[in-house]
Amino acid sequence: MHANWILRLGRREDGPGLVRLIDEVYREYGDEADVDGYDRDLLDVEAAYRSKGGEFVVLEKQGEIVGAHATQPIDREQGLLTFRRLYLPESMRGTGAGKVLMDWAIKWSREHNFTRVEFWSDTRFARAHRFFEGYGFVRGGTREVVEGKLTFSEFHYGMDL
Repeated sequence: MHANWILRLGRREDGPGLVRLIDEVYREYGDEADVDGYDRDLLDVEAAYRSKGGEFVVLEKQGEIVGAHATQPIDREQGLLTFRRLYLPESMRGTGAGKVLMDWAIKWSREHNFTRVEFWSDTRFARAHRFFEGYGFVRGGTREVVEGKLTFSEFHYGMDL
């Protein structure tokens, strides 16, 4: 990991920085963050993730949030969880930041006795899909999402841990 990067647990106070990060990525695709709908979890990641048995981390560079990733249990008995909120601004892609965040999520999941991860990813995120597939995630079906101001399609990904 680069010397000027800090990977730390997300906090409630990170809300504005997380909304800024995710809004920046969405705008690349003609969308914007919707904190009243789909993106309301960003306003309190402690309640949305940690209090439900998952975790949320941010990657900081010179005091600015430049990456995020989260784990969220689906069925603890079955050992199944999902990954959410893996986002990097364009300037951080290809720097190894995605690997830092994904390595954290996989390690956290194994340490918490999860045996399978499944998640959905916007069909427009082609670079991210190559990244996921390079990790061994297998792409499955597609679904349409309509929530709040957002309408988009997603691919399903899964991998045994």
